[in-house]
Amino acid sequence: MRVGISCYPTYGGSGIVATELAMALAQRGDEVHVISYALPSRLAPCTPRVFFHEVVTPRYPLFDQYPPYSLALTTKMVEVARHQHLDVLHVHYAVPNAVSAVLAREILAPQALPVVTTLHGTDVTLVGADPNYLETTRWGVMQSDAVTAVSQSLRGQTVEQLGVTNEIHVIPNFIDPVRYEQARGGPGARRWAEPGERLVVHISNFRPVKRVIDVVETFRRVYRRMPSVRLLMVGDGPERGRVEQHCRENGLCHAITFVGSLPLIEEVLVGADLFLLPSESESFGLAALEAMSCEVPVITTNAGGLPEVVEEGVCGHLLPVGDVDGMAEAALRLLGDEPVRRAFGAAGRRRAVEEFGQDPIVGRYRALYERVSGRS
Repeated sequence: MRVGISCYPTYGGSGIVATELAMALAQRGDEVHVISYALPSRLAPCTPRVFFHEVVTPRYPLFDQYPPYSLALTTKMVEVARHQHLDVLHVHYAVPNAVSAVLAREILAPQALPVVTTLHGTDVTLVGADPNYLETTRWGVMQSDAVTAVSQSLRGQTVEQLGVTNEIHVIPNFIDPVRYEQARGGPGARRWAEPGERLVVHISNFRPVKRVIDVVETFRRVYRRMPSVRLLMVGDGPERGRVEQHCRENGLCHAITFVGSLPLIEEVLVGADLFLLPSESESFGLAALEAMSCEVPVITTNAGGLPEVVEEGVCGHLLPVGDVDGMAEAALRLLGDEPVRRAFGAAGRRRAVEEFGQDPIVGRYRALYERVSGRS
């Protein structure tokens, strides 16, 4: 099949999943055309059967403050679909991708261009629910030929907040087990550690919803009782400056390393002892799944789709949002009991491979493409 995929190119979960899906489809023999304003961070250069199409938003004096990206995106979708003979267009993140895709489909008629929209979280719970975007977001979702959500939790939130009535298929995020297995041969997280240090890792886009101050506060409680521990903060975003200031005020700079954004997350997860994700909300929790894939136990919150990913008491612990004391106690128990910590890690790896492995989940997307394009 010829598949168009539109996504944001940043380090967020929606762009990562879209990129991984594009490469997995190409490995199966499909031709994939990725449409975005920049090359996605995880898209391997020169990947066979994957083609990148850049959306360019022209600069005019009238548009200096608000360049109309959604219209440029629509035009690029039309251009790619028409000249590359796309069988289906799969958009990740509803705003504005779903609306642009539906407009492109209307422009192309009578040429058929089925639109599949995958909802990832904040496109529904935050941006899409904003009164300034609500009606157009709802319209884009309801006009799509098929809609998927990455968790049961997100499907419920979509129905509740957007009031959509069309069927929403739950297809979770996934990992490529082989890639994480190959990473075991490298130094991983240990390259940032001193001899004998235990390593706690946090990965996010440093937005308020990730509660990154809670990461530091949890670590501070752990460090008081276990000084031979280091925190790796991976990623970047609007809260980073505030977090760094909090570290300085609490005298923790020597025990916390800010790594910045990395395209291959497994390079900092392999060899870590614990993963910490105290988010206020997660539609799925891809970072938690990636940690599990590297045999790293997860301490996280029982919010959103996280309980669908992390099994309590088996591969990690789920605690109430804001319970930094509880998270610290759970972390200390695992860091202080190596056999249990290793058992949690092994269980997480099994769950990641068996429940969220790449092949069956990509197969579900492929079957959906065939259905909406009339091939099945």
